[in-house]
Amino acid sequence: MKCLLSFVCLIPLTMGCVSHYQQCRGDTLTLFLNNPSAKQVLLACSLDDFEPHKAEKSGSLWVMTLPSNKPFRYYYIVDGILFVPPCPLTEQDDFGSKNCVFDPEF
Repeated sequence: MKCLLSFVCLIPLTMGCVSHYQQCRGDTLTLFLNNPSAKQVLLACSLDDFEPHKAEKSGSLWVMTLPSNKPFRYYYIVDGILFVPPCPLTEQDDFGSKNCVFDPEF
């Protein structure tokens, strides 16, 4: 099983410099969002029909751990605003936006 590590720095006006990366260890995928100014970060993914879950804050990082054994789609909600970071794999959603895609075979 392969896992892709991505690190991207964005400079949107509302969020400052935001980086997003992932780490795969065995059957666990950990997503990291570096956004020190965020007050709340939620992650929604297709594993449970995009039910938002609170990410844990660790310093300036927001962290969420998910299973890495099957593909899924995801996005963040940062302080109430939908946020899709640049990801190596994306797809159009049904609402005119994009979702990040995690695929353990990529």
